[in-house]
Amino acid sequence: MHHYFLKLSLVALLTSAFLLAGCKKSQPTQAQSNNQDLNIVVANDALMAQIKVAEVDQIDVSDILRVAGQIDFDEQALTRIGASVTGRITQINASLGSEVKKGDTLASINSSELSNSQLAYLKARSEKEFHRRTVQRAKTLFEADVISAAELQRRESEYEVASAQTRAAQDQLRVLGVNMKALEELASTGAIDSVSSVVATIKGVVVERKVTTGQVVQPADVLFTVADLSRVWAIAQVPEQQVAQVKVGQSVRIEVPALQNEKLVGKLIFVGQTVNPDTRTVLVRTELDNSSGRLKPSMLASMLIESAPKKQLVVPNTAVVRELDTDYVFVEEKTGVFRLKPVRLASEHDGQRVVLDGLRQGMKIVSDGAFHLNNHRNLKEMEKGG
Repeated sequence: MHHYFLKLSLVALLTSAFLLAGCKKSQPTQAQSNNQDLNIVVANDALMAQIKVAEVDQIDVSDILRVAGQIDFDEQALTRIGASVTGRITQINASLGSEVKKGDTLASINSSELSNSQLAYLKARSEKEFHRRTVQRAKTLFEADVISAAELQRRESEYEVASAQTRAAQDQLRVLGVNMKALEELASTGAIDSVSSVVATIKGVVVERKVTTGQVVQPADVLFTVADLSRVWAIAQVPEQQVAQVKVGQSVRIEVPALQNEKLVGKLIFVGQTVNPDTRTVLVRTELDNSSGRLKPSMLASMLIESAPKKQLVVPNTAVVRELDTDYVFVEEKTGVFRLKPVRLASEHDGQRVVLDGLRQGMKIVSDGAFHLNNHRNLKEMEKGG
């Protein structure tokens, strides 16, 4: 009887051991099966017809540096116009935003300084003419042996002094903005005009006006700023850590939010030689055509600067599946069998994503139609959950 119970206990112990071993072996197999269900998709013929498979390869890619900037005046087509004389503003002909042509009168100034200079010029001319006639008479008298050579030289010297004074008075009028035509008219008529005109020196738009009627102005004052807006600058500040990526001549794209981020294309025409000590940035700028007038100075803009191209591993946008803030691609393990693999990618550029981690050159991936495989995988997962 004792032997019988001993045999029963031994049989029960062996049975338990076999069952425990069987459970340990079956658990990893079941987990592996679940893992394959979640990450692997076996594509049938219909699904294969909806996708394309290609090898991961390298292409020439330019890195894009995006910096904040704005539209600005082309300073080579911008002029600040002031008074040429001291006086009082009597009339203003141009308002802010007015389009003007070169030579247009922007304002008029009544100046006693101008009238005094004109009077000095007329006196100098009169003195010069008097001494010219005196020299002519002296030459006649000298030839008749009436006056000495010393007397003739004295009168010639007085004429030279009068001529120099006339030239100085004329130059003073030119400094005050009187042109040669007005000088000739003054000399012929003797009519003094105390009104000086503030004249546009370029064709453009009045973008600044700092004067009112009755205001007393002087040559140091800026009264108007006129800009030719047919060409404008886009400027930006590049952080000093990234300035090595930018060079004059690089291709640049400009996005202007006010124009629905329409992309404008240009080239860098300037990269600053110094770093702003407050912002630790370097100024860069490009020139843009603005014949349409759509670009306005001070508009906000983003500058996208392309670096020199270099070989980089890329995948097309159509290969990428994004879930839970993670990028995935389907890698072909064998014909018709694909594994969902997490990858690290850079931002999109021209339909391509640069691979930072997770893939190697030559790997076969689903290059187009990855969402079809992912839909199939999601359906299987839902079926399992049910």
